[in-house]
Amino acid sequence: MNQADHNDRFLPQDKELRARVRLFGELLGNVIWKLEGKTVFDAVETLRRGFVSLRKEEDPELRQRLMDDITQFDTTLTERVIRAFSIYFSLVNIAEEDLFYRWRRAQVSSGEPLWLGSFDQALRELHDDGVTAQELEELLGQLHYQPVFTAHPTEARRRTTMENQRRVFETADRLNQPGLGDEERRLITEELESQIQILWRTNEVRVRKPEVQDEIKYGLFYFEESLFEAVPQSYRFLEKAIRRIYGVNPDGSLPVRIPAFLHFGSWIGGDRDGNPNVTPEVTALASRLAMEQVLREYIKRVNELRNVLTHSSYMCQPSAEFLASLEADATISNAVFQGASDRFETEPYRRKLYIMRYRLRETLDTVSRRVRGEAAVLPTNSAYATPESFLHDLKLIRDSLISHGDRNIASGALTDLIRLVETFGFHLHHLDVRQESTVHTEAVAEILRAMDPELDYASMDETARQQCLAEMIAREGDLPRPDNLSKGTRETLEVFEVIRRMRGEVGPRGIGTYVISMTHAASHVLEVLLLGRLAGLAGEDPETGAFCHLRISPLFETIEDLLHVEDVLEGLLSNPVYARLLAASGNVQDVMLGYSDSCKDGGILASSWNLYEAQKKIVGITDRHGVRCQLFHGRGGTVGRGGGPTHESILAQPPATVQGRIKFTEQGEVLSYKYSNVETAVYELGMGATGLMLASRSLIRPPRCDRDDYRETMEELARLGEDAYRDLIDRTPGTLDYFYEITPVQEIGYLNIGSRPSHRRKTDRSKSSIRAIPWVFGWAQSRHTLPAWYGIGTALERWRGDDPARLEQLQRMYQEWPFFRSLLSNCQMALTKADMRTAAEYARLSHDTDLSERIYSRVREEHSRTVNEVLRVAQLDGLMEETPLLARSLQRRNPYLDPLNSIQIHLLRQSRGFEAENEGNGDARENPWISPLLRSINAIAAGMRNTG
Repeated sequence: MNQADHNDRFLPQDKELRARVRLFGELLGNVIWKLEGKTVFDAVETLRRGFVSLRKEEDPELRQRLMDDITQFDTTLTERVIRAFSIYFSLVNIAEEDLFYRWRRAQVSSGEPLWLGSFDQALRELHDDGVTAQELEELLGQLHYQPVFTAHPTEARRRTTMENQRRVFETADRLNQPGLGDEERRLITEELESQIQILWRTNEVRVRKPEVQDEIKYGLFYFEESLFEAVPQSYRFLEKAIRRIYGVNPDGSLPVRIPAFLHFGSWIGGDRDGNPNVTPEVTALASRLAMEQVLREYIKRVNELRNVLTHSSYMCQPSAEFLASLEADATISNAVFQGASDRFETEPYRRKLYIMRYRLRETLDTVSRRVRGEAAVLPTNSAYATPESFLHDLKLIRDSLISHGDRNIASGALTDLIRLVETFGFHLHHLDVRQESTVHTEAVAEILRAMDPELDYASMDETARQQCLAEMIAREGDLPRPDNLSKGTRETLEVFEVIRRMRGEVGPRGIGTYVISMTHAASHVLEVLLLGRLAGLAGEDPETGAFCHLRISPLFETIEDLLHVEDVLEGLLSNPVYARLLAASGNVQDVMLGYSDSCKDGGILASSWNLYEAQKKIVGITDRHGVRCQLFHGRGGTVGRGGGPTHESILAQPPATVQGRIKFTEQGEVLSYKYSNVETAVYELGMGATGLMLASRSLIRPPRCDRDDYRETMEELARLGEDAYRDLIDRTPGTLDYFYEITPVQEIGYLNIGSRPSHRRKTDRSKSSIRAIPWVFGWAQSRHTLPAWYGIGTALERWRGDDPARLEQLQRMYQEWPFFRSLLSNCQMALTKADMRTAAEYARLSHDTDLSERIYSRVREEHSRTVNEVLRVAQLDGLMEETPLLARSLQRRNPYLDPLNSIQIHLLRQSRGFEAENEGNGDARENPWISPLLRSINAIAAGMRNTG
């Protein structure tokens, strides 16, 4: 039996899913009937049955009757109907997640090889490739897997709603217990109905726009809800796979040491680019709240361990090192045990854990006071000042347990806590800071002018700027801090002061990289280094030499930026001042690549290929300079923003570019789908980590190389695809007007889902003004999904022409080249989510009928062309034929998305008509159509399983 056959044997049956979805639908129907009555129930059922029928067979009369019904709904009934479909989609998502969890659980229980992307499968592949235990340990030792959580201007779900949905998931999973009696099943079903009733009673749309502080807490939610459990479970799955495939040592230990390679980052509270609400004070708060949360988790777990490690000194002999540490704790034992200093004298581990809990509480109390704004000082004699000292105590207990034959006990909850501390420290996540390059340029120009009025930095060319900055950075002694600076420059400097303070409070790992958006020149990076130098984050120490506590990452976002990568990096790494400080910081150069803007700029083909080529150039440059590279992928949730399955995406990276390290943004709906449930989080972390592991084989094996003919073909395809995309978006008059008029992008501003504006300039309808996220969001809501596929069909058709040999070449590329296969696989999903019949209805929202017909016709033709060409190249009969479960999932949603899209189109007309009658100056809250319209945006996002 091969791997595919084995996996098929455990694949969930569609009838199981249909049964669960049917149950959820019936329970939701009961709730609607009970709480809202016959009118709402009948309206929902009429639309549901009508649009299901239309999916089976088109009937213009039926479609018109349904549209007439929709136009007759008042705003209250419209909201109720939208909420019914929205909650239905949430329940379908839960049913699917639960079913896949059951599928994975069945495989694990079987004791047989596991799914593609599991630790089990990845280690079998490496073992079959001849990788020894020693080589595996070497590989694991170089891994660094880091998802970075970001705030998202189109993320629709509230934390309250996610908590409610989690309870539905857990309760529904109890229905899967074998041998469940009729009475037990009835009681669980009643509990489920009650939870769905709570979902109905909960407002899923925020009544006010969130502040950054709300977004910080939203990001922290995932650690508390799933990751504190998922991280140690992930390591346990890896340990189990090593044990199965590589065996164990005679003493029962693993032959491979597993380091902590899972790490987490965040931009929430540190991303200042375009968000004036992210102040230096907010950045400090984000760091402290993260530390507060992780300390609470440690205290909870130490509490639990107190009741587990109840060993008596009469029954075992702890190690001398452990006993010595207990002796050293005598100075605070009176405070810990409140006078009863001999408490637990015969239970040494419990005694130690009480002391550890006390020290953690002292640390937490200090952090909590700082969160409240107090100038609290850490009592270093009684608190843990660093995570290393806490980890040292945990390892003392572990080693002592092992010394008297309790390895199996040491490897339980205690090892889980050690894994957490190795992963999260006291910082929880690495908080990145981001700002746009012109902010630094203006600040540096003002500072240098204040230092020397003759110094006109703004008028210098790039070479002169680099020289000037290098000289200032290398200058001996402290640099003077000029007075009388503008408010903006003072705030820019204060950010670096906060970074320095937070490194002291939270630990050196608490601050991640400083990301510079719109990096066009090497001087943009040197400017940030100079600002860091002014704050004492870099420089020369008379005793230890060069130091640098600031990791700076240029961000290349547009197609034009990607073409200048070489100039920027060569300029930086060949600068001796920069190279010396980079070496002092660890000799790792971070480089961030922006998928969203490059795709919006030049289309999916040019973006994908230019990013692929840029990675090879970047790693080639860093290799030549003897520097290790960490690529930071600014991916979104959708294909149009670089999204797609994580495992496949990592494997599709250029050969020998991953080098054991990968960092990528997790945004919007991706966060909630991946990390709301422990079970799914464990699966996703494993899939990503194994992708990294397999893509990094070049660290222990000679790397594979891309075929030259494939690269040449892709170069031509990218040029053809970009030309087709720009011809529509840039060179066709009125395309941007079409976008604004036929999508709900203008209304996103009313949706209280993010602290960051969706536009850079409110009244500007240019492509450069709108941010990449709402650009993708708008096209998705109107069922065009255009950014993820437009231009691919034209490129494939033009390149292959009528030449059978060229078609065969493309077919081989799909079969043999992970990059090309991933590109077209993701394209298939986007094409499936598009719906040209629905898109045509949105096109009618345009005031210019001729324009809309002309542009829509081009979109429809390219969609048809792309479907045909992709199927021809992939040698498939239908889209997503190779991923049938996902295909059925999307198909299952369409009949329920149709009424929502139809309702949204009606609401857009009504809302815009209302605004026009009131000359567009009325308060949005007075517009009765805005509330149901915003609910329709949430509902469609849930149904398509993506926002931006």
